[in-house]
Amino acid sequence: MAETSATTATGEPDSRPRKSGWRYVGPGIVVAATGVGAGDLVATLIAGSRFGYTLMWAAVIGCVVKISLAEAAGRWHLATGRTLFDGWRSLGPWTTVYFAVYVLVWGFLYGATAMSSSALPIVALFPDGPGLKFWAITTGLIGLVFVWFNRYAVFEKVMTVLIGIMFVVVVYVALRVVPDVGASFAGLLPVLPDGSLLYTLGLIGGVGGTITMAAYGYWVNAKGWSDSSWMKVMRLDNRVAYITTGVFVVAMLIVGAELLHASQTALTSGDRGLIDLGKVLEDRFGAGTAKLFLVGFFATSFSSLIGVWHGVSLMFADFVERFRAPAPEAGRKAGPAVADRQQRSLPFRAYLLWLTFPPMALLWLDEPFGLVIAYGVLGAFFMPFLALTLLWLLNSSRTPGEWRNGWVSNGMLALSGLLFVVLCVQQVRDLPW
Repeated sequence: MAETSATTATGEPDSRPRKSGWRYVGPGIVVAATGVGAGDLVATLIAGSRFGYTLMWAAVIGCVVKISLAEAAGRWHLATGRTLFDGWRSLGPWTTVYFAVYVLVWGFLYGATAMSSSALPIVALFPDGPGLKFWAITTGLIGLVFVWFNRYAVFEKVMTVLIGIMFVVVVYVALRVVPDVGASFAGLLPVLPDGSLLYTLGLIGGVGGTITMAAYGYWVNAKGWSDSSWMKVMRLDNRVAYITTGVFVVAMLIVGAELLHASQTALTSGDRGLIDLGKVLEDRFGAGTAKLFLVGFFATSFSSLIGVWHGVSLMFADFVERFRAPAPEAGRKAGPAVADRQQRSLPFRAYLLWLTFPPMALLWLDEPFGLVIAYGVLGAFFMPFLALTLLWLLNSSRTPGEWRNGWVSNGMLALSGLLFVVLCVQQVRDLPW
């Protein structure tokens, strides 16, 4: 059950700050498990294999940037009692048009990617079983049924188990390859080797940075945190999320540096690179370690699948509800009751179906050219959109004065926006026009 706000003796909501504590941590675990996908781990591995420990500092900065970005999303929800889409709508109709196009095209393409990614380690574990398409469809259907019939509390528990598996496996593999502690600390000194700029920007801005960062505020509300009294709790939760993400990134950099850099082993780009790593681990440490790694690979991919199935469906349900509401009602307060109702709503379930069934058609196609371009362009533009609109919202009268940005938050959001604009331009330039 969601945690509800306490009341005072007079029956008024208790707005006194809650003491932060580990027992409250939850939405941060969900956003960490969802935000780090198999493709992110491959990108980090390749950076480690090419540049060793040299880019360790970029991973650390990336965590700080994303802590600031997710904190801003959570702070908006708690300080204003309004959802992020409600804030976007107040900036003008262009945000509604953009989000509607983005969420439909992105969801269609992401669904196929998530299902394929979850199927890959199963096929590697059971090579004599059914093929990739069968397991991809099966994982998509399991994700659909799980999210359809469960509310946030159960969803959070399952995500906690999956991230626990991810954490144990990735750290175990990093320790198994015997990291060079001296070199890893030396990697905290900012250095840019030749040809490393794009990898550096990718480490800072890419890993754990997706639309799920925008979903963080919705998960905060679904948890039962609905006003500014939960601000300290949210900030601890958010730091746990991105410190955990940082551990993943550092561990995979270590694996890339120690296992692949010295031997100059090349990985396939995309999720299949983790299958290559599984083979390297089997040659070096035996079948047991390789199979354990594939289990961690599955936990990484499937947690992203159900995280998006839940979080982005919740955002879509809020989008539809706020879009339909008359202007005076559009800014009504958000909270756990609203989140619970939206999880049972027709738009929530319609988007779940959209993520699951239409993308299955893409499993029989070889990357349709036009859709890949549309996905790349829209995906590249979302993170600068999130960073810069949060910068706008949290410096305006829409946010209570006490919770508006200070200079640190403004600096980090501006840095995030600039970074994501650069990544956006580069990604668009690299598309196969």
